[in-house]
Amino acid sequence: MYYGEIKKCDIANGPGVRVSLFVSGCTHHCKGCFNEETWSFEYGKPFTEETEEQILKLLEPSYISGLTVLGGEPMEYMNQEVLFPFLKKVKERFPEKSIWCFTGYVYEKDILHRMIPKWKYTKKMLEQIDYLVDGPFVMEKKNISLKFRGSSNQRIIDVKKTLETGEVVLWEEQ
Repeated sequence: MYYGEIKKCDIANGPGVRVSLFVSGCTHHCKGCFNEETWSFEYGKPFTEETEEQILKLLEPSYISGLTVLGGEPMEYMNQEVLFPFLKKVKERFPEKSIWCFTGYVYEKDILHRMIPKWKYTKKMLEQIDYLVDGPFVMEKKNISLKFRGSSNQRIIDVKKTLETGEVVLWEEQ
């Protein structure tokens, strides 16, 4: 897996001050995407053990609320294979910090009914994620007043509660 950028102090992609990892590779190609360069699976730098350690170190300060993974597309199969064990490490080391993930896939249609039955890491990866922003960016539904989303079709899903209940539970801001 490759990544395009690591933001050390991000306040735009989840609550509080976060570390954000922008992975490379996306097949959605949404019109108006703010990060087109990450569509290529070879964009940026290889995600290595050193990269993991760098991010884990960045997560240490108490003022960091958690990790956000976006892209590109974290839920692409080849990205899941690398991200699952990394997210598991993050959760084990920092159980009090939240993990947010942005995906252009729709939870019920793509993740639940297509990916989970076929892909080895999807459910395991979801179990590490606290909040999932789902749905493609839709230029015609762009709304700059939405918190942590680009277009009105996108939702912020509370993954833990959703997995517990079997019904989509949306994030409620604390």
